[in-house]
Amino acid sequence: MPKKRKSRGRNKGAKGQSGRVQCDLCGAWCPRDKVIKVTKPVSLVEPQLARDLQKQGALIMRRIVTKNYCVKCAISKRVVKVRAKDDRRKADSLS
Repeated sequence: MPKKRKSRGRNKGAKGQSGRVQCDLCGAWCPRDKVIKVTKPVSLVEPQLARDLQKQGALIMRRIVTKNYCVKCAISKRVVKVRAKDDRRKADSLS
């Protein structure tokens, strides 16, 4: 049976089993190396207040939040996009 991807959609290599994590949207348990990780800084201060404080010279700290999405939720939230077969082959040959 042909494979769709050389890596089978994972980042595992030859290390055996990997741990499981929960998707932050649907709660499904997925292998840690298969989930799509999205990291972005989140400010704890409202944007209007943050602008006023920055004008006065205050330093606004941001917390970095990492979210784990299963493949289904990442596609529906448009974090990743479905690519055509030719595009997938090009990306595999580059790496």
